[in-house]
Amino acid sequence: MNGNRERMPLIALRGASKVYRTGDVEVAALKGVDFTVEAGEFVAIMGSSGSGKSTMMNILGCLDRPTTGRYLLEGQDVSRLDRTELAVVRNRTLGFVFQSFNLLARTSALENVELPLLYAGVSARERRRRAREALERVGLGERLEHHPRQLSGGQQQRVAIARALVNRPRLLLADEPTGNLDSRTSVEVMVLFQELRREGITLVLVTHEPDIAGYAGRVVVMKDGRILSDQRQQPVPAVVPPLEEAVS
Repeated sequence: MNGNRERMPLIALRGASKVYRTGDVEVAALKGVDFTVEAGEFVAIMGSSGSGKSTMMNILGCLDRPTTGRYLLEGQDVSRLDRTELAVVRNRTLGFVFQSFNLLARTSALENVELPLLYAGVSARERRRRAREALERVGLGERLEHHPRQLSGGQQQRVAIARALVNRPRLLLADEPTGNLDSRTSVEVMVLFQELRREGITLVLVTHEPDIAGYAGRVVVMKDGRILSDQRQQPVPAVVPPLEEAVS
């Protein structure tokens, strides 16, 4: 039984559709999508506004559920779980990184990273130890007590990534994580993402930037609520350019 579970895709959408209703108007944001991601993959999802990529990301993150179809996460049909059960899945299995960082301005980097552990009921001592470990992992071991306003945009995103990793998720979901960053800092984030993939974490990234999608091993393009193309590729190695080259 365990062996069969291990062979299952980490993510599997089966005929997933999502319909939003406003009064008598229905909008089909997702239309019968079949989509799988194996454990350890790094997948980029692209598409124009209204393509369905954000809706699919919300379903993958258990923030929404399909109107019809199924969503299997580690073999479990999470599309049938109630809100409390979904919250447990999000806390134990998933990590989220957003474009806007979503850090609390009046708390330190360490305290921001501790938050998911606080919600999970982890002891104060263990929270601090694991938050410190996560910040060191993203190269911010010397910025533990800094507040967001004392950090660059790239450093703030690293805090957000540390917060996403502190619960040791199997799946990291990133929604336009480089959207507020300059090109050099964007590459720094992609270096980190590629390192996480090599460590065995599965990553699904939504982006509108082809150069960012180039760092993934697979690119899915969406249009009008459907998958238009799904191609594997040799990922571009993320290498941060020398400072003087980046400035020029």
